[in-house]
Amino acid sequence: MARVLIVDDSPTETHKLTTVLEKNGHAVIVATNGESGVEVARAQRPDVILMDIVMPGLNGFQATRQLSKDDSTANIPIIIVTTKDQDTDRVWGMRQGARAYLTKPVDESQLLGTIEEVLA
Repeated sequence: MARVLIVDDSPTETHKLTTVLEKNGHAVIVATNGESGVEVARAQRPDVILMDIVMPGLNGFQATRQLSKDDSTANIPIIIVTTKDQDTDRVWGMRQGARAYLTKPVDESQLLGTIEEVLA
């Protein structure tokens, strides 16, 4: 079981991801934007972070960069989960420090497999 931080401004997406994760035994923490995602990650030290890109204020790329450059959170794997499916977005996301990049709607087995992968 992992403690998973979901950083997403969409209540619908957050609900979908939470349902899948809890059904599979993971504990879920939620942040509704990039700024609170960074704060919650620093305070709670989740095992893995699911990061949306398109959010008001601090976007997912910026939040990922902040977390991967901060010594206290640099070792927490970040999986970008977004509707942005351009190769340039994928490359940029990985360059900011993400360990994986998934496109919404996310397949349940793909999501769980990716979480296992980044935690291994």
